[in-house]
Amino acid sequence: MTKISISAARSQLGDLVRRTAHGREIIALTDHGHVAALMISPQVLEDYEDSLAVMAYELRQARGDASGRKTLAEVRSMLDESTTS
Repeated sequence: MTKISISAARSQLGDLVRRTAHGREIIALTDHGHVAALMISPQVLEDYEDSLAVMAYELRQARGDASGRKTLAEVRSMLDESTTS
């Protein structure tokens, strides 16, 4: 992961976006030395979400939950609810 200050990123935004989008690089934007935000490509985010959905399914299976599978949209909704609580 590449770290760059917000002030330095301003002048390099186009390059940083291209590196993120095409190189699948994760770029951390820092504010006073602390990571304030991450730039990631939509594909990387989708890959993470897919992995979380698979892990959630495997966890339900390991717990013996026979309630059936959940769709990716349902898992995303559950994750959204848990992050806003």
